[in-house]
Amino acid sequence: MIPLISILLFVIFLFLSSIHFYWAIGGRWGSEAVYPTMDDGIKPKMPGVVPTLIVAVGLLFMGLFILLKAGFIAVSIPLWISSYGLWILAAIFTIRAIGDFKYAGFFKKIKHTTFGQQDTKYYSPLCLLIVVLILILELNS
Repeated sequence: MIPLISILLFVIFLFLSSIHFYWAIGGRWGSEAVYPTMDDGIKPKMPGVVPTLIVAVGLLFMGLFILLKAGFIAVSIPLWISSYGLWILAAIFTIRAIGDFKYAGFFKKIKHTTFGQQDTKYYSPLCLLIVVLILILELNS
């Protein structure tokens, strides 16, 4: 079961990373509903190439770290990352699932926007799923 969960998490992170790489090189598919807005009529200033690439690379490394922890790849990493990395990832995605209490997360106040609706249906539940799968890995390793 652990190998299957690890591969599933890697595929999720690879997919998310790929979308961010696509946006970084100028792609626009799906970009209208992925950034919080106060009102559907107001277009937000989207993050630039560098922040988008940082997120893309970060997500890719998260996926690779999952494969490393599952034993699919072998790379020497600092002991503290090996020991606490899964807990750190679980904390990051828990915070994202909870949200900022205004635009994002399960406890957001602004829910009527396109982003708010997508966040409720897809983004926050995905973050929670990632947390649960990471905790299963951590508690069984």
